[in-house]
Amino acid sequence: MSGIRGKNTKPEILIRSQLHRRGFRFRIHDSHLPGRPDIVLRKYNAVIFIHGCFWHRHKCHLFKWPQTRPEFWKQKIEKNYQNDRMAIEKLLALKWRVCIVWECALKGKKKKVLTEVIDEIVGWLNSDDEELEVFG
Repeated sequence: MSGIRGKNTKPEILIRSQLHRRGFRFRIHDSHLPGRPDIVLRKYNAVIFIHGCFWHRHKCHLFKWPQTRPEFWKQKIEKNYQNDRMAIEKLLALKWRVCIVWECALKGKKKKVLTEVIDEIVGWLNSDDEELEVFG
């Protein structure tokens, strides 16, 4: 597990580079905000989390409960899920807008075209919507 990255993952870098190409400027991993969002766009009062489907318990084809040490994994993944929920609630209470991009939107058999994902995020940034969830 020590080889698993928590930040600067491939999906995260992919989203960041595409947003930057479209002229968006942002900060990454702001430790002053709940949940340390992957991307912070202060101009839009918005944060973006790029979540791995396994680690954050997404109900999709990429998530499967491990067969070995099921109690350990259930406890670990459930804690991640609860931490995510609390961070999002705190951010919304602080009047931040929250977007979650799930790994299944970028890979797997139900993935979307990258430009569609970025268009969806850009559309949300230019709207007044508080939340967005992008998944495959």
